[in-house]
Amino acid sequence: MLDTFYREFDYGYVPEWHPDVVDLEGTYLRDPRHTLIVAVRDGGEVVGTTALNSRGPAHPPHPRSLVERYPSGRTAQLLRVYVRPGHRRHGLARAMVRTACDFAAKVPGYERVYLHTNVDIPGAEGFWRSLATEVFDARPTGEHGGFGTVHFEMPLDTALTPMG
Repeated sequence: MLDTFYREFDYGYVPEWHPDVVDLEGTYLRDPRHTLIVAVRDGGEVVGTTALNSRGPAHPPHPRSLVERYPSGRTAQLLRVYVRPGHRRHGLARAMVRTACDFAAKVPGYERVYLHTNVDIPGAEGFWRSLATEVFDARPTGEHGGFGTVHFEMPLDTALTPMG
């Protein structure tokens, strides 16, 4: 299944701060504090993904204050949340995020869940604001070359509460 995932998402360019995409198995499947959630339809079609690792944000490209607030090892970083367009608006992303947060709550040493997103992607900002708390809006700073990056967190004690 990972071979299909690699082919489907092989764009030929991976920014230097995204090495997890190059080695999904080593990053998410071999480390007991990390997880990769893959939503698959009958027949093997990958329709969604969510990942979680123990690395906080990196500087650069993110502000040093976020690196200090979300240290690696104590921060569960939620990333790679994606649902194919034809499968959106049915609760799949929420279910995958819930699964990742439940996983993080059971891993010793995690204090909170951190994530950042590009709010220029349709639906991204509303989705994350319904689940998480904004901690830094980087749009005015020009972080990431001017992409609409907003940083959020989800406390672990609320990660296990039902999502609406």
